[in-house]
Amino acid sequence: MKSITSILLSVIVMITNGCNEKSAHVGEACAIQLPKMHFSRSLNNAAQHATVNQDKITIVSEAKKDYFNDPEGSTPTNTAPILLSEADNTKPFTLTVKVTPSFDTTYDAGTVYIFSTNQLWQKFAFERDERGRTRIVSVRTIDTSDDNNHDVISQPSVYLKISSDTKKVGLYYSTDNITWNLARLYKNNYPETVWLGISSQSPIGGGNASVFEACSLTDKSVNDFRMGI
Repeated sequence: MKSITSILLSVIVMITNGCNEKSAHVGEACAIQLPKMHFSRSLNNAAQHATVNQDKITIVSEAKKDYFNDPEGSTPTNTAPILLSEADNTKPFTLTVKVTPSFDTTYDAGTVYIFSTNQLWQKFAFERDERGRTRIVSVRTIDTSDDNNHDVISQPSVYLKISSDTKKVGLYYSTDNITWNLARLYKNNYPETVWLGISSQSPIGGGNASVFEACSLTDKSVNDFRMGI
């Protein structure tokens, strides 16, 4: 018979392997390379819905695709295609993109993510609202999602930025990639490994294509978390 110590060690190894396997299998493996960013995982077949043209990448969302955990506790919708790039959350990072969605229907959006699990993620979006205006929207999810509308942006494209110094996370947007506006700032409670991603969504529409340019993931944070620079 095995000793109690041997049994306990076996259980610990099984649990550890299970956690590692779960961490390693966020979505499906892929290999999409941009000049300043590499995507190695694909949620909801995002790689099959992505087209690369030099330094631009277009992600097409099919109809009725979204990521949102309703605050009333109903069944979450976790269907939007997301391309993910692994990041070491024990070190600073900054993700910056320029996004141009097609905006055919209400809630169509091009988005960027901090993603850990389906119960822990942050979405930062350029989205069409209920009145047909295009605006900045952020959705922070800890089991359930909140929903925050920010400024209206009248031009077709906007720059989005997510930055962390390991202790806090800042979300910023800009119309010119020079002057940045703070949307959210909060404590970094994500695990040591996170995934930074780009996505397109069309929650109630027939589909939406989002073009991402100037995608960059660096190992530095912004210096000023109020100004985003």
